Parts: sequence; C-alpha cells; structure tokens
Amino acid sequence: MKLKILGTGTATPSLQRASSSYLLSTTWGNILVDIGPSVVRRLLEYGYTTDDVDMVVLTHFHPDHTVDLATFLFASNYGEVTRKKPLILLGGQGLEGFYENFVRLYRWLSPVGYDLILKSLPAGEWSLGEVSIKTSKTNHNPESIALRVTEGKREGKRIVFTGDTDFSKDLVALAEGADLMVSECSFPERKVKGHLNLADLQRIVKEAKPRQVILSHLYPDWDAFDGVLHAPFLLGIDGLDIEL
Repeated sequence: MKLKILGTGTATPSLQRASSSYLLSTTWGNILVDIGPSVVRRLLEYGYTTDDVDMVVLTHFHPDHTVDLATFLFASNYGEVTRKKPLILLGGQGLEGFYENFVRLYRWLSPVGYDLILKSLPAGEWSLGEVSIKTSKTNHNPESIALRVTEGKREGKRIVFTGDTDFSKDLVALAEGADLMVSECSFPERKVKGHLNLADLQRIVKEAKPRQVILSHLYPDWDAFDGVLHAPFLLGIDGLDIEL
C-alpha cells in the first residue's frame, strides 16, 4: 500500500495545511479518506483526478471533512472526463440521509453514467479482494468512525485512520499492532472534548503499540510547539508519501 497525505489541517484556514485528507493506494483500488475544502484541487496538484478514486470514506459529516464531496460528484458528471466506473461512498450511521440531503441541496450531484454505491459501516468489516476495511465508532459525533485497512490475507499491512475522536478503548483495539496509524492530534496540550491532544494519543499508542504514528488534524497551536516528538511519532506534512 502507498499513502499520500493530501492535508493535515482543520477547519481553521491555513496556507500551510489543507483540510485533513488521505489517498491510500491498494491492490483493490484508490481509497480517499475524507474530502474537506480544496481536496479535489489537492488531488490534481499531486497528479490524480477524481476518476482515479474508487472509494470515498467519510469519517464523519462535519464540513471540514465533507464539503468537497460536492465538487467531486459534480466533476464526476460534468468534468473534462466524465466518470463511467462505479464509486463507493462509505461512512457511518446516517450515511444515506446525509447523501440525500446533500443531493437535495445540490441537485446536479446525482450520478450520471456511473453507479454510486452507498455503504454504511458504523462498526464492522468489509472485504474487497485482498483488502479488508474494519470500522469502529469513535467519540466525536454519533456517525463518527475510525477505520483500519488491511492488505494481504496473511501478515498483511495494516493502516489505521482515526478520524476526529477522543480517547476510547475501541480505538485502542482497532489500532493494535498497526503498521501505521494516522491519528488526529488536534492540540499539543490543550484539551477539547471530542478531540485528542498529545497526552491522549500517547496513552493510545502505549496500549495499541502501532509501529509508526502520523499526527494530523493539526490546529494552529502546533505552530508554536517547541517540544520534541520521539519515535514512533511524526508530525504530519501535506504532500508526504509513505510506502507500506
């Protein structure tokens, strides 16, 4: 698997960080995790188009994780290259209602010439060839999910995306032994309900023992951070490539 970090930021506008989003290339296809503001442009900047994406995952329905879905679906119908292959939209509970309201607001988004498959997976596992996706509910919004993507039947590579979340034992279990954990860590020290700070994340990592941890969903507090991050922690950078 190969990971391209498209953005590591939040709803706070930033010239350095786009909204948190990640493109994971697998043997099954390309999985886009979250699609907030400017993500479609970021795809183009890094050499991808909307047609290169086979699945879009919404970890939850907040605007900084979803609003560019409108751009994506509009481009799939009316872009320079119109979409023909199926697209999977995966999310937590209430996905169908969220999509219906989205299309009601922007009536040009219903699929034209391709199949859109809605997959609600609040907590469970789904296999796509040699790739499996396991989800778990998280402490953020009612629909919020974290996901673990595994490639390979035996001793497969495992990558976890936490989405926005607070500490939970379910998240520890999902991240246990992962090769890579891409985790929200909104603040170095400040504690905001529904989000992780560095102390929360260290607690998760101590129990789950992932091999590497990328910190993402970074608020401006991190710009003033003068501490030192030790392995397995790495501060996320927009545009970073990771091969698993």
